[in-house]
Amino acid sequence: MPTTSLGTVVAENAIRFLGHDTHRHEVPHLIYLVTGSARLSADGAEWRLGRHEALWLAPRVPHALRIDPGGMALGPLLDPSDQPRCRVQPLGAVPAIVEVMTTTLGAAPSTPEQVEPFRQELGRVLKGISRQYFPVVLPIHPAVRGLAREALRAPSVTLERLAEQHRMSPRQVQRVFLDETGLPFTRWRNRARMNAAVEHLRGGGELTAAARAAGYATRAGLLRALSRESGVPVSALTTDAVGALGGR
Repeated sequence: MPTTSLGTVVAENAIRFLGHDTHRHEVPHLIYLVTGSARLSADGAEWRLGRHEALWLAPRVPHALRIDPGGMALGPLLDPSDQPRCRVQPLGAVPAIVEVMTTTLGAAPSTPEQVEPFRQELGRVLKGISRQYFPVVLPIHPAVRGLAREALRAPSVTLERLAEQHRMSPRQVQRVFLDETGLPFTRWRNRARMNAAVEHLRGGGELTAAARAAGYATRAGLLRALSRESGVPVSALTTDAVGALGGR
């Protein structure tokens, strides 16, 4: 794809548009699924993408995208400074990315000058999540934003109790979390807690201390949670958690 274009890829001409089946770029690259579903092969592994999900690739990572009939994807090339945390960083559905890409589609920029503001905004969003192993964003809603921060300080407090303290219903809180973070409350809190554990491990800490830092009662509980969310086997995490999570 030319570096001056935020182009689209449709199922019927995916290979022709991308130039060849497996290819690579010299700069970081984002793959964002506008609609439908797709399979991405990269670095010898495969990821399944659904509507609004994105995946961030480092430079020179060989990859190929197969979009199911009726689907569409955007594949912007990024500024060289917008590097992912690892060679292939799945992002899931991040509302801030969805907003940028939806705005880009509506504006339909066609020149380098028109494209650049969108590229810069996308880079700003990506920089904000580049250190997170599991991308999460805080809700914008003032009361729910405060509730989210309190939920991380007190991981054992239930959603029902938190909602009551903030004079909201659990259903209201859940709706705001889904709308503004792309995640249900419980999964959002689990991801945020696991990010704290991963950062502890990256800093040289060991599993038991990382579990405590993230509010898990045992290292086994942390390992099970990390395995469920990342897809990395517990055995690999036990042997070398940072390496297994692609953090070296």
